[in-house]
Amino acid sequence: MKPESNSKSKRSVIEALVFLVVIMGGFSVLAWKMGSDNLLNTMMNTAHKLILNVVLYLMGITVLTGALSKLMAEFGVVSLLEKVLRPLMKPLFNLPGVAALGAVMTFLSDNPAIIALSKDKTFASYFKKYQLVSLTNFGTAFGMGFVVLITMIGFGQAAPALVGLLGAFGGSIISTRLMQRSVLKSYPEMDSPALEESPEELKEEQETEHRKGLFMRFLDALLDGGKNGVELGLQIIPGVVIITTMVVLITFGAGEGGVYDGSANQGVPILPWLADKIDFVFKALFGFDAMQLIAFPITALGAVGAALGLLPSFSTAGILDGNAIAVCTAIGMCWSGYLSTHTAMLDSLGYRHLISKAIMSHTIAGLCAGVIAHYAWLLISLI
Repeated sequence: MKPESNSKSKRSVIEALVFLVVIMGGFSVLAWKMGSDNLLNTMMNTAHKLILNVVLYLMGITVLTGALSKLMAEFGVVSLLEKVLRPLMKPLFNLPGVAALGAVMTFLSDNPAIIALSKDKTFASYFKKYQLVSLTNFGTAFGMGFVVLITMIGFGQAAPALVGLLGAFGGSIISTRLMQRSVLKSYPEMDSPALEESPEELKEEQETEHRKGLFMRFLDALLDGGKNGVELGLQIIPGVVIITTMVVLITFGAGEGGVYDGSANQGVPILPWLADKIDFVFKALFGFDAMQLIAFPITALGAVGAALGLLPSFSTAGILDGNAIAVCTAIGMCWSGYLSTHTAMLDSLGYRHLISKAIMSHTIAGLCAGVIAHYAWLLISLI
């Protein structure tokens, strides 16, 4: 056997053993505290409750927002918004005006919407290479923004949710600018046009096709947008069920009377215990009084839909106040599951080697978004 094959085989065995030790060790700790039967029942019951009470609710929102976004695109509202927002793009984001369309589309749908635009030659021709790759950070900061905003407002907290939107906007500027600066520092040659052709050379005459009637355009947009919403709703199921269940198990405690009975939303409060050791950091940055809230930004790293699944439990526990809504809106919208999308997005653009730069920039920006939201809400509360 070749030495390289030997080395790979040993590494594979070590990796498997480490994985088993970590998984078995983690579940052993939970089972020791909760009881193995209660642990399994809690996992199943929590997953079932999430599907019924959270996933279907979020899917309802995605269907409605999907239909609305399609209608807005069909009847020119998106184009109008792009024209209105265009003057802000260069001074704030160092991006051409057409990038505003990407912000609108990702806000109404999800992160990958920006990639569909960036692959369009006419759209990409307005950008330099370093600007084009920064669209990954720019679009992610607005991804599923409408869903996050409407969900937060659904808890009767419209004002703090809008403050959170302000924080996410600040985070999007930081993320985009940091990404551009980092890329140019390491790859100065990327300060060149993304495409050789100019926008004028790529313009084509619009096809003269028979336009459908107003009613059929309305109906087609409504149904197609709703269908897209269903697909988005299905895509968030694994993240909501798997990630949220795991987070619940290490965030919440026993049931009434301190007894574990296998009910949903029980667990061992490991995460709050760890957060309590540095609670002064989270209080200073985000104003969190209940350390259970730290589960939201941690979950939003992988899937914001899963993070939204934590809100009903926070609300029941009475810890979802105005500041929590503002901070969670800002971080949830800005991060928007970037750890699970940045890799695929940059890979699809052909810039896999820039993944670490994009992730680092967005991590810093998400934290800044939460800080901006906290202190903005604090200022408003004082007024």
